[in-house]
Amino acid sequence: METKEMPSNREQVKQLTNGWVALPLLVMMLLADIGLLIFAVSQLAQMDSGAPPALPIASIVTLLIVAVLGLPTAIILLSGLFTLQPNEARVLILFGAYKGTVREPGLHWGNPFYSNGPQQQLRARIIAAKLGEKPSAASSGSRPSRNKISLRARTFNGTALKVNDKRGNPIEIAAVLVWRIADTAQAMFDVDNYETYIQTQSESALRHLASLYAYDDGEENESTLRSNMDEVSKALRGELQDRLAKAGVVVDEARLTHLAYAPEIAQAMLRRQQAEAVIAARQKIVHGAVSMVEMALRELAEKHVVLLDDERKAAMVSNLMVVLCGESEVHPVVNAGTLYT
Repeated sequence: METKEMPSNREQVKQLTNGWVALPLLVMMLLADIGLLIFAVSQLAQMDSGAPPALPIASIVTLLIVAVLGLPTAIILLSGLFTLQPNEARVLILFGAYKGTVREPGLHWGNPFYSNGPQQQLRARIIAAKLGEKPSAASSGSRPSRNKISLRARTFNGTALKVNDKRGNPIEIAAVLVWRIADTAQAMFDVDNYETYIQTQSESALRHLASLYAYDDGEENESTLRSNMDEVSKALRGELQDRLAKAGVVVDEARLTHLAYAPEIAQAMLRRQQAEAVIAARQKIVHGAVSMVEMALRELAEKHVVLLDDERKAAMVSNLMVVLCGESEVHPVVNAGTLYT
């Protein structure tokens, strides 16, 4: 059975009326409506007192009806005013239809019937309730967000995950990523909750990345998690960008913050690392000792200090190697006799 791919939404930047232009007009409309209401009521009161009104009764009733209807209209129109801070956007939704996104900071006026419900916060609380978790401070606010989305760079610091590396060794790994919203329409409509989506996809990408690299016991010219941090971070950022592009998210940076063997094999791996360090040190000591012995024999032969046959050279080499490679301090023995018995 074939499944159709969900269509992707794209952001449409919309320009609204400047709020500083609309505000005085709306205030004047409200004041005029209040004045009209007072005038109509005063005329009716004047008629009750027996004095002749300034207008016919039909006109007064009409003015009263217009004033009564105009007062809530002016209040509703005033509710269309809203502000945006720098690096903040508002998604405009009119009766379920996406009408565009306002990105310019300042005071704006738009259709007062643009949806003001906190859809993202509501979805976050529903998901947290299903998972039995406590909703975050950002999603538990009681004030409606008017579909505002922050465009600022944000940080997600993931918890340490226990995964297997390329060799099958259990390791603990964690990462931090810096992200921001690039397409507000995708963030609002293509995923249920973009913050939860980022968290889930980040863990999935980190698990997949860890399975592609060995911890530190790689083959020749093989990249590992421990020794090739820059390459691993670049690969992690690329995979996260591919996964989070569906939610309109741009990943600015992704780096590992924690990398260690799992506790059950940490001691064994520590002993292995210590053994490797001892072997590497011994190799260096032996290489240096051989070079020093070779130099000593060459110097003695070139300066004709003493003539040594093969047996004496072998004995000298043995003694020098013991002296140079030994860990304890050497105490020389002075031979007061001849070399041969």
